Amino acid sequence: MDNRFDEYILKMHEALPIGQSFDVLERKFVIGGRSASMFFAEGLTSGEKTQWLLEYLLALKDKEVSQAKSTEDFIEQNMPFLSCSTETKMESILKSLFSGLVPLIIDGFDKVIIIDERYYPARGVEEPEKEKTLRGAKDGFTESIMTNIALIRRRIRDHRLVFEHHAVGEITQTDTCIVFMKGIADESIVKRLGQKIDQLDINTVTVGEQTIVEALGEKEGEKKGRINWLNPFPKVRYTQRPDVVAAHITEGKIAIMIDNSPTIILLPTGIFDFMQDVDDYYFPAMTGNYFRLLRILNFILILFLTPIYLLIVDGYVSTYKFMEFAIPTNDYAIMLFWQFIILEIAIDALKLASLNTPNSLGMSLSVIGALILGEFSIQTGWFIPQTILCMAVVALASFTQPSIELQYGIKFMRILILIGSEFFGLWGFGTGLLIGLFVMGTTKTLVGTSYFYPLIPFNKTALMRLLFRSKRGKEESYCTGFSNSALKK
Repeated sequence: MDNRFDEYILKMHEALPIGQSFDVLERKFVIGGRSASMFFAEGLTSGEKTQWLLEYLLALKDKEVSQAKSTEDFIEQNMPFLSCSTETKMESILKSLFSGLVPLIIDGFDKVIIIDERYYPARGVEEPEKEKTLRGAKDGFTESIMTNIALIRRRIRDHRLVFEHHAVGEITQTDTCIVFMKGIADESIVKRLGQKIDQLDINTVTVGEQTIVEALGEKEGEKKGRINWLNPFPKVRYTQRPDVVAAHITEGKIAIMIDNSPTIILLPTGIFDFMQDVDDYYFPAMTGNYFRLLRILNFILILFLTPIYLLIVDGYVSTYKFMEFAIPTNDYAIMLFWQFIILEIAIDALKLASLNTPNSLGMSLSVIGALILGEFSIQTGWFIPQTILCMAVVALASFTQPSIELQYGIKFMRILILIGSEFFGLWGFGTGLLIGLFVMGTTKTLVGTSYFYPLIPFNKTALMRLLFRSKRGKEESYCTGFSNSALKK
């Protein structure tokens, strides 16, 4: 057996900023008469476990150490810990070190022992702020991937549940997992997705799931000659709720988990999936269907309300007598079209302001936004009450959509229809709608499936299940009914 102790020590000292970065430490000691060194990153390892490990190793006798003929023998005879492995490649050793594992180098052995003592700082599993539910579980994912894995394992106690590991980012080497049910999910999609993730050429995963989604989207767009950044519609669904992820995985969907992010990616996802929400299933079927119907109606409302109102005021659409109260009779300083455009921007500006406003000042922002800006903009003649009412209804209705990404996809489509209605009337309205539908129809998810599935390709059972809450058959899953052409790259 080769003794590579001095070689490993030299390489570790060359690679690590020991003495320069205070959190990277080396602990030298003697095990059974042999020199040994342990390297660890302060803050990523458990101090209590490290203390137990040192006490145990320092108590080993010379005879107990000398009996081991190889590194594997030493682990088998003298390391009664849950997770220990051997490694010879410096790149893997350094990655393990900065993942919270502890490399142990002992004189007389040819391999480095990697001991799992990870302890990641993490917040509690509180309910996600954006996905609160009236009933049901109140836990949510955190920034620790191991905690998130445990939250899913707790709900799916099945041997077919697989967490397939990948490392993304040349610098960050961020842990990424593809989660699926073996035998239920389409494994051709899983295989193709894993290959795409392994082939990603990015240095860092700076903003978690969004970095990976954009990199996968750009790779797919370059391959098929598409310009993805012009498409505002989300190609995946995001969630921070363990119960939502568990439900989708058992239906045959695939989840992607990224370390340092509490947000999980769900796919394949079509436009109809965004009409579902967790509260639909925590209430009786009739109530759940009512919630879903409201969500669909609000989807239509926020898409068409302002363009249709503009067509009515401009005389392109006839109105009934009981609707005449909504038609402005007084003169106004700014064209209705520009009023709607300004209000679209103003509402988003107020959302950004509220996002960056401390909680203690939230009431002040509400007073300024609702009373001062709203009231005085009407009194000064900038806006009329009808346009503010329309945009207020649109803004409130948009909150019924669980996906923020889809909200903005609908918003951009609404503005496109609004522009067409202003300059070309009914023909512009129809053209803007057709362009929006064309963009949605040509959109492909990150795994290449149709955005309009199960409408295109048509699957009546799956479509009814997405539009109405019903009892799922044991054998049914989201992927059931996909044609071979829909699953191609």
